[in-house]
Amino acid sequence: MAPKKYAVAASGRWTEEEDGLRRRLPAGEVHAWEPGRNETVCGLSLSRSQLTRFPHVTWTDALPDSGGAADRVQRLCPRCASAAGRRGGDARPRWQRTNPRP
Repeated sequence: MAPKKYAVAASGRWTEEEDGLRRRLPAGEVHAWEPGRNETVCGLSLSRSQLTRFPHVTWTDALPDSGGAADRVQRLCPRCASAAGRRGGDARPRWQRTNPRP
């Protein structure tokens, strides 16, 4: 089974202009979103929460450490980050038993 590809839905947006090309990029609070669905990975409705969809921005590009489209991202949704995977510097290590019973 192939891993799921997540796009981004955000509470705000900004436009970057580079070499005459304009790109819409996410800003504010960022959520993971599966294209074709009307809700985020954590269960928020896109329309009721007034989130803007960014199908051209992948979840990994929205992580602050990536430097891609994360210039104005202020917060990652912790529930989306745990479901979609967080590979940033503040990621928790995977659970590991340290003292197993005999």
